[in-house]
Amino acid sequence: MKLRTNILFSFFLLAFLAIHPAFSQKKLNSLNQALRYSRYSRLGLKIIPIKENETDYKLQMVVEKIEEDINFNTFSFSYMILNSYDQEIMDDEVTILTENDIKLDTERHWFFEKTVSIPADQEVAVALLSVLDTRQADEYYYHIDLKSPFVFEQPSFGAYYANNVPFDQNFLTKGQSLLFKSEEGPSLHEFYYPATFDVPYPPMETKPATVPKELEVIDEGDFLTNVPESLDNEGYYFIQGDTSASTGLLLKTTHEAFPKVKDWEEMIQMVTYISTRKEHETLLAAEDKKKALDEYWYNLTRNPDIAKDLIREYFRQIEFANILFTDFKEGWKTDRGMIYVVMGPPNEVNFYQDREVWTYMGMNESSKIRFTFVRVKNILNPHYYSLNRSRAYQPVWFKNISIWRSGKMAF
Repeated sequence: MKLRTNILFSFFLLAFLAIHPAFSQKKLNSLNQALRYSRYSRLGLKIIPIKENETDYKLQMVVEKIEEDINFNTFSFSYMILNSYDQEIMDDEVTILTENDIKLDTERHWFFEKTVSIPADQEVAVALLSVLDTRQADEYYYHIDLKSPFVFEQPSFGAYYANNVPFDQNFLTKGQSLLFKSEEGPSLHEFYYPATFDVPYPPMETKPATVPKELEVIDEGDFLTNVPESLDNEGYYFIQGDTSASTGLLLKTTHEAFPKVKDWEEMIQMVTYISTRKEHETLLAAEDKKKALDEYWYNLTRNPDIAKDLIREYFRQIEFANILFTDFKEGWKTDRGMIYVVMGPPNEVNFYQDREVWTYMGMNESSKIRFTFVRVKNILNPHYYSLNRSRAYQPVWFKNISIWRSGKMAF
């Protein structure tokens, strides 16, 4: 039986390597993860780690089925644990995931769950999930730090949908419920932050952003695990098993229309990226917001059909930014969301332990544009990034805004 198992594993490994050419010559920081932010991805990947003890981590690997009528057998799934972002990815360290490894198969998700052991003295450990679409060789990746200088600690509990699939979104509509399961104790503690945030400065603005001196926090007290918990207010919640620890789970709660735009007031806020200061001030001061916005869009293009396409495309970008980059801020208000809305999805995305780099292709190597997002250690979100701003971005930024305003931007 053991021999048969080894033969089957060897078969799957050989098949995997045959469709992952030169996989062993890659490193995490050399992988182009642009499909992670593509508007045309067929899958959405997430790894949710739960710490079980000093050495063991439960990896909840959730694959969202974006494509309709999707077939498991058209993809090849694998995962591995790395000890750095520049460690060479070796074939014999890759673990293949087959249909037998599926913990739950629902209408919207495939869910895998594996426990890995990390030596207590190991300072960096990164989990990498890889999925290959065998039809056109598209490679999807998702990684997360289990241990690193940017992670305080992993929580010992998780949040779940009603069907027991781990909660894999960046936000939850206010009033909805989640089920929490904990490795320790029968209850968790909840803090609520009714915070709103300003729009970020543009990429060429080098002065530091204003930081609120005080942040209102409401202690909601304890609640029971394994019982649906409703998060009723808009803002964000921070859930902890131990309030003295530097670890927890951030849950952003939003209005019912999110990730789409809610109303005319919110729409006016969102057009700030492609508006002049005078235009935006006029919109903010207008009594009839809808009429003011209609005039605004028409004045940009002088063509009602082009204006309709422009509105549709711009708020489609806003929607994707909200889906992809929401943390304690709405996605469109984050630095990455701002760049995504104006510049579009990046052609290349590379992750390093301390930064994330987006590349937009030009006519040649010298005309490429790169945006570097520096990783900031944050108790609320272990993967929080802030843009490295520079005055050198001004020409390309204004050029893209001009393209937007002419109605010619399309992704």
